[in-house]
Amino acid sequence: MNHLKITSTGRLRGRIALPASKSISARALLINALAGNRALPENLSDSDDTQAMLRALDPPQPSLKGRELERVLDIGAAGTAMRFLTAYLSVTPGEHVITGTERMKHRPIGILVDALRSLGANITYEGEQGFPPLRIVGNDRLEGGELTVPGDVSSQYISALLMIAPTLKKGLSLTLTGRIASRPYLEMTISMMRDFGAKVEWRGDDVVEVQPGPYLQRPYHIESDWSAASYWYEMVALSRDREAQIDLVGLHRDSIQGDSRVWRMFSELGVDTQYYEEPDGTEVVRIRKTGNITCHFCCDFTHQPDLAQTFAVTCAMLDVPFHLYGLQSLRIKETDRIAALMKELGKIVRLEQRDSELLWEGFYNIEDIDLLPYETFVFDTYEDHRMAMALAPVCLRTGGTVQINNPQVVSKSYPAFWDDLRKVGITIDYRL
Repeated sequence: MNHLKITSTGRLRGRIALPASKSISARALLINALAGNRALPENLSDSDDTQAMLRALDPPQPSLKGRELERVLDIGAAGTAMRFLTAYLSVTPGEHVITGTERMKHRPIGILVDALRSLGANITYEGEQGFPPLRIVGNDRLEGGELTVPGDVSSQYISALLMIAPTLKKGLSLTLTGRIASRPYLEMTISMMRDFGAKVEWRGDDVVEVQPGPYLQRPYHIESDWSAASYWYEMVALSRDREAQIDLVGLHRDSIQGDSRVWRMFSELGVDTQYYEEPDGTEVVRIRKTGNITCHFCCDFTHQPDLAQTFAVTCAMLDVPFHLYGLQSLRIKETDRIAALMKELGKIVRLEQRDSELLWEGFYNIEDIDLLPYETFVFDTYEDHRMAMALAPVCLRTGGTVQINNPQVVSKSYPAFWDDLRKVGITIDYRL
C-alpha cells in the first residue's frame, strides 16, 4: 500500500496483545545459536528484524564461487541484525557476505569492524570503507583478550562483542571509554547472557569481563515489547476521550527492557499505569488518563533513544513545550530521526535543533491555530517504523485525518499495528 488515512472516532478503549520484544528476540536468537540449540526461543517477535535474523541463522545452501563456499546474507533494513551477525559470523566457520538495503549501506559499522579485527577477525569491506556490505571469513578459535571501545557509540556494537565473548579462547575484558550510551540495552544483553550460563561481571562502571566457556542450551520465553507499548501511552495521552483506557497484555513489571521506564515518563503527560495479574497468570498493564500534565517536559534520552519521537509528538500535540536531549544515536537509525522530526512534526510546530537536542517553545507553524482540529496532515515515514507509529496518534488530538505514507514500514517491529488501531475504534482507510 502507498498510504493510509487514520481518523479517530473519539472513543478509545480496548485490550491489546503487544508483539514480543524484537530486542530480546534478536539477542535470544544469537545466543541460542552460539549455544548450538536447534530449538527456537518461545514467543519470538514476528517483526522484519527477527525474520532477518532467522533467515541468516538458518541460511539456504551456499552458492559455489571458485573453490570456496560463500554465503550471501541480505538482511534488508535490519540494523540490529547487521551488527549482531557481523560479530556472529566472525566466529562462525565459512565465508560470508552480509549486505542490506541502500540505507543500510550508509549506516556506519567501522567501529565494530575495527574491534573485531583487533580480536583476530577476518573482515573486509565490499564497498565504501566503514560501511556494509562486508565479507567475513569466520573463525571459531579467535583469541580474545583485552579490548577498548568508545562507550558512546551504538550499544548494539558493544552487545555484539559481548555476546560472542564466551566463544573466544581468552574471553573478553571490554573497557568502555567516555559516557556509556543506552546502558539499559547492555544490561539486557548481560542479563540474557547470564541466563544462558555465561560468566559476565562489571568491574567498576566501565569494564565488562566475560569468561570463556560454552553457553547452555535452555528454553527461553520472550516478553512483550515496552517500546511498542509507548505508542499506546501516546494514544491515551492524546485522546479526547476522558475515560480512555487500554489494557496491554504480556508486559513484565520487572522487565529487562530499558524502555519499560516509559510508564514513569508518561506520568508527567497525564497517563496512569496499573499492573495486575489475571487468574491464569497473564500480566496486564492498564493505562488511563489522569489529566495531570506538566507545563514543561525535559528529558535525557541517552538510554531510551527509541522513545524520543513518541515524546516529541506527544508533547507538541498536548501543547507542552519540551527540551529533549541525548539524541546522538538518532542520526544513525533507519533514517536521521532528528531531521525527519524537524520535517514532519515541523509541519505543525516550530521546532529548534541544537546539535543532538530538540526544543519546542510552544510556537506553531500553522497560520490559524483555530483550524488545527480540522486539518488533514500528510506525513512521510522515511522507511522508519517509529516515524509512522509516533505520528499516527496525531489524529486523536486534532479530530481530523492523518495520512501516513508507506505505512507498511511498521512491519519492522510491530506488523499488526494498524490492525490493533482498528480494534480500539480508530478508522483506517487503506489506499493503494
